[in-house]
Amino acid sequence: MTSERSSYSYDSLLTFATSLLVGAGMEPSKADVISDVLIEGDLLGHDTHGLQLLAPYLADIESGAMATHGEPEIISDLPAAIAWNGKRLPGTWLTTKALELACERAKTYGTCTVTIGGGHHIACLAAYLLKATQNNMVAIIMSSAPENKSVAPFGGRTGALTPNPIAAGWPTNDLPILIDVSTSITTNGMVGRSAGNQEDLPGSWLIDHEGNLTNDPTVMSANQSGALLPIGGIEYGHKGFSLGLLVEALTQGLSGHGRADGVDTWTGEVFLQVFNPKLFGGLHQFKKQSSWIAKACLNSDPIDPNSPVRLPGQQGIKRRLHQLKFGVALHHSIIPALVPWSKDLNVELPTATDSPWINNALINIF
Repeated sequence: MTSERSSYSYDSLLTFATSLLVGAGMEPSKADVISDVLIEGDLLGHDTHGLQLLAPYLADIESGAMATHGEPEIISDLPAAIAWNGKRLPGTWLTTKALELACERAKTYGTCTVTIGGGHHIACLAAYLLKATQNNMVAIIMSSAPENKSVAPFGGRTGALTPNPIAAGWPTNDLPILIDVSTSITTNGMVGRSAGNQEDLPGSWLIDHEGNLTNDPTVMSANQSGALLPIGGIEYGHKGFSLGLLVEALTQGLSGHGRADGVDTWTGEVFLQVFNPKLFGGLHQFKKQSSWIAKACLNSDPIDPNSPVRLPGQQGIKRRLHQLKFGVALHHSIIPALVPWSKDLNVELPTATDSPWINNALINIF
């Protein structure tokens, strides 16, 4: 199915997405940010957490589950420690606003941490990282969704956590390192897409209600009560389980909002921390160290000579540059899901370009 993609210019997608959001009632300044973050996910190749999310976001605006106007409530505001009540506002907008504030505070204090409780979903975590690394900052972002319990703890067969992604980005003397990993083997978005396409997952990444491993995404339906496995799977899942618990503590514990409150709507609890290397050991020394280990990894003898070592985010950054120039290749399911919204809100669909969608072989020409 991956060959069934069409490409669209970045500008046309930004106009399309923003117009849909504004038409649905979103404040224009917030709509701009939401659209930018979603498309950034697609640019980097995280296409289950890019514009695929726009249709469900529009549905939550329509139902009132996502607030369209307003500002977060400030719970705590110390120079380097900030906590907000997100008040159901768009998580993409809240996280962008938090990152900008944290970067500004880190210029003076060396670091700044922002937690957000009770905001909406924040989409692709990697989509925020370049905003920090381009300013020679180090950023760590984590998110959890307390209304959902789709990931089984190690040794369990029913869900208790969410995929709880961890993202981090930092500069080097070359391309920055961008990490964005879930603490589960796969994501709810990937399972949902596979189920919708009636496709099995590439591996046995799920566990059914009887404790059997499976690659059948339909076990995650409400009546089958399956769960995602943590990173490490059935044998070494204590690793992913431990990381998932850490994310729960930092996103929900520090924000003061989470599972213990009986959350039942789509939510994004956020932990965001920024460091300014200039005020620690110095930016030059930081890049010296980060560049040295990056080079050492790239120079490692590959298992397969045709598949050399890549650094986290390297492929995504090259994909991003290509797609900004030649068009953003969307998964075949995204535009059809937005057609009803386009009709209801009287927003013209974007026109596909003639550019072929990018794959790993194309990326390697850079």
